[in-house]
Parts: sequence; structure tokens; C-alpha cells
Amino acid sequence: MDDRTLWVGVDLGNEAHQFCVLNASRKVVLQRAVEHKGIALSDAIERLVDLAEGQAERLQVALETPQSAVVEMLVERGIAVFTINPKQLERFRDRHSTAGAKDDRRDAFVLADSLSTDQHLFKRVKLGSTELVELRALSRIRDELLEETNALSNRIEAELVRFYPEILSVGSIQSDLWMVELLELVPTPERARKVRAPQLRMLLKKHRVRKISADDLLPLLRSSSVSVAPGVAESCGRHIEMLIPRLRLAREQEQKCHQDMQRTLDALSEPEPEIEGQRDAGIVQSLPGAGTIVSATLLAEAWQPLVERDYARLRVLSGVAPVTKQSGKSKTVSMRRACNPRLRQAVHHWANCSVRLDARSKMQYAALRAKGHTHGRALRAVADRLLGLLVTLLKRGERFDPARRALKAA
Repeated sequence: MDDRTLWVGVDLGNEAHQFCVLNASRKVVLQRAVEHKGIALSDAIERLVDLAEGQAERLQVALETPQSAVVEMLVERGIAVFTINPKQLERFRDRHSTAGAKDDRRDAFVLADSLSTDQHLFKRVKLGSTELVELRALSRIRDELLEETNALSNRIEAELVRFYPEILSVGSIQSDLWMVELLELVPTPERARKVRAPQLRMLLKKHRVRKISADDLLPLLRSSSVSVAPGVAESCGRHIEMLIPRLRLAREQEQKCHQDMQRTLDALSEPEPEIEGQRDAGIVQSLPGAGTIVSATLLAEAWQPLVERDYARLRVLSGVAPVTKQSGKSKTVSMRRACNPRLRQAVHHWANCSVRLDARSKMQYAALRAKGHTHGRALRAVADRLLGLLVTLLKRGERFDPARRALKAA
């Protein structure tokens, strides 16, 4: 390491960011707060480069999170940026204050000082391609839309439980899309008395609903409902009518987001003439159970370990790697909880789908369950093997071939 290296800690905030710069002797040479504005941040970065005598490669910057405009501006300027888990930063903070004192200036100093002494514990940040940035945004937007859809569905069901519980025995607002149109047709028991069988028959035919017929549905909707105070049914029905357009819009946006994700994955999977072998996105999508959502989440949340073919880091980020605690004769192995929650959920879903679609995954899951493992632990073991398989295929630049695998097993 160059003895002229400058170590920079940045404690990110909503309105302002605290910068702290240490020289090679770990002495503070600059400490200032910078507003979260384009001009202020640009001036601060130019000030850092001036301190490094115009050599951006001499700057080493530490932050807690890689998702920030500050990170992108620093990396684009050619400055090395590193991140660390906030829980690890707490341990480094204890070096300087056993009393647990904490403020923005101290955190920025601790980041810079820790990077100068323990850089091997930090992760170097790299910016992905434009498609990966878009894929990450789409993946997170979809999660927000799903949360909004669930919240609106729960609010509608809560209103129905209050004055019209009979209609909930037909289907679920969250999972049965045709229920929304049924509610528009019969939002209250009074309106249900005016509906006709042909209208219900057309609705069921449109959505290909076969679990119930119009002749069975009509008397169910017209059956006596709970007794409520005058005006309650009308007010609840009006509330539901206002919630339905919002629910429909959220679902339409979620479907549009899903289509955009698949379109971006297809673009990332297209072969490049100058690169031999398959691209990473195509290899990820070739594995059993890795559909649009799983593939997009893997590439968006773990693209750097995928690019580096880092199997160990993938296991940790996805929560697959267990936590072992051993002291003397005592030894405990527990599930890892410090991980990326989006990645954990995606890998869990991937393993669950793989157990149904892939014979080898199904056999492994059955064998682990027969040994007494819980459902979750068995799925984590399946996911662990799938991640290992994925890294192997990425190193070879080959897509998953189920025929070749079956032949090898035979």
C-alpha cells in the first residue's frame, strides 16, 4: 500500500453526509459535513482528489451501504470504495469508546480508521451494467407493489368480514383475481339480490372458474348476512369500491414490472460475440426452479459474488451457510439470520420449486427429511447444493443440461 494513501470514512445521512479523511499516519486531515446535493457532493469529491494531489487511486473510501448516490459518484471518479456490515462497524466502534458513545463524526472516523487497519474485512464496491441497475430497481419495485397489493387485499377482506362474510367463502381477494370483479358486481348483500344467474355465469366463464357454478353461487350470495347497524353495509361497500381501483392498479403495475424484468433478463442473456461461453443471466435461468423472480433477485442482489464466482460469499448472503458456535465441549449449529432478506427469500423459493421440478433435488430433500431434518433445514441444504452447482456452471460458462446430468447419474 502506498504510504501516501488517504483513508476516508463517510457516514451517510438523509440530508447531510459526514466525511473524515486520515493520512497514512492515521491522523485526521479533514473532517466536514456535506449536504446531500449534487453540487456539494461534487465539490467534496474534488476536494478529496485535491488532497490526494490529483491521484484518485490513492483514495480509499469506507461506507456502510453500497446503495447510495455517493457511492456511485465516488466509483465513477475512479476512487476505490469499500463497504462493511453495520454490525461489524459496531465492534470497531468499541475500540474507541467502551461507553458506547455514537455520533456522525465518530462513525466517519471509525470507518476510515478501520479501513486503514482491517481492509480485508471490507468488500470492494463495483458498479454493474446498466441492465443490472435497472433489474435491481425493478426487483425492489415489485416487492413494494406486492406489499401494497397484500395491504389493500387485507383491507378489503376486513371490510367484508364486518358486514358480508359469506362472499369470502367463495374465494380469496389476494389469490383469486375474479373476486375483484365479483365484488364490483355485488358489493353489498342488497345488490346481490338484484344480480341474475346469467351475469354470474358470464363472469365465471370469463375467468375459467370451475370450482363453483353460477347456480350454486347465486343462493350463497343472497343468503342472510350478519345484522349490522343502518348505513354500515352502504359505507363499507363504498369503501370497497374505492379500494378496488387501487388494488387493480397495483396488480397491473406488478404484472408490468414482471414483464420488464423478463425483458431485461433476456437482454442480459443475449450472447456477446467477443465473449466465449454463455452469459451469467442465461446460466442462472437455465437451472430448474429459477424463474423470472428468482433469477432477477439473484442477479440484482448478488451480482458481485456471481461475477467473482464466490460460492462462500453466496452462501452467507443468502443465509444458507449455518452459524457454528463452539466452546470446549459445547457446540451448537443454528440458522444464519444476518443475511440479505431478499436473497434469502428468493433462494428459499428456488429450492422449494426445485424440489418439485428436479428429481435429484427431490431425492435429496426426501433423504434429509427421512433423517429427521426440518422442512426449512432440508430446503437450505438443497439450496446450498444448487448454489454450488450454479457457481460450477458459471466457471465453465455452460448452461444446465438435465439430460447430461441424468446420463451421468445413470
